[in-house]
Amino acid sequence: MSADRRPHGDGPHEDGTAVRDPAAQPERTRMAWRRTTLAFAAVVALLARGTLHDGGPPQAYAPAALGALVWLGFLALAHRRIRALDVPRPGPLGTRTAYTAAVCTLSVPIFGVVVWLW
Repeated sequence: MSADRRPHGDGPHEDGTAVRDPAAQPERTRMAWRRTTLAFAAVVALLARGTLHDGGPPQAYAPAALGALVWLGFLALAHRRIRALDVPRPGPLGTRTAYTAAVCTLSVPIFGVVVWLW
């Protein structure tokens, strides 16, 4: 296939620079945020199920409720980032947003351990 008939994102230009579809990366990033949010929801649902199914003490409900609240915060953060990717040239992920996403993600396993220990 000649260089002029190749689809976008398939191989380099004749001068050696890469051909890149400018819409592909933001779309992949949007889908990654959506998958992460869905996986986060599944983990929080398992946390809540473990808490309710085992019939643990009332103080075990607090970490499960906090896990749900953290998920809601992560959902809002992910939605804001997905909306930011709708522009033709989206900006980079901010440091504060990255730290907040990391803290949200790491807090749920901690809540799970607390519930498991009770």
